[in-house]
Amino acid sequence: MARTIRIIIGDREVKATLNESRTAGALHELLPLEISMTRWGDEYYGDCGLSAPLECDARAEVEVGALAYWPQGSALCIFFGPTPASTGEEPRAVSPVNPLGRIDEDVGFMKSLPSGISVRIEPVD
Repeated sequence: MARTIRIIIGDREVKATLNESRTAGALHELLPLEISMTRWGDEYYGDCGLSAPLECDARAEVEVGALAYWPQGSALCIFFGPTPASTGEEPRAVSPVNPLGRIDEDVGFMKSLPSGISVRIEPVD
């Protein structure tokens, strides 16, 4: 069963779909959330109040639009382009992250956002 969430950044709103992982389920249970996020290259990350271990499908390489959980920082990550750890145009986390899902819409607008943002995440279903 797909879990849809709404991510609100200022006056912008995008929808995302969470995967069926244990970590995604735990995040969904915490919603709604307000998270202060910091930019690192073309990634935003912020403490989401979750504590979860690395899952078996954890990886550093992700796709544009990916949502992930970074266990080392207890952080939700939103990837929208290359990061300082990238070797090309694809996003790369500083260390393995648990994939949570992906934003279902274009994330290009995030490139023009400031270094710090406040994000509200709400369940849709």
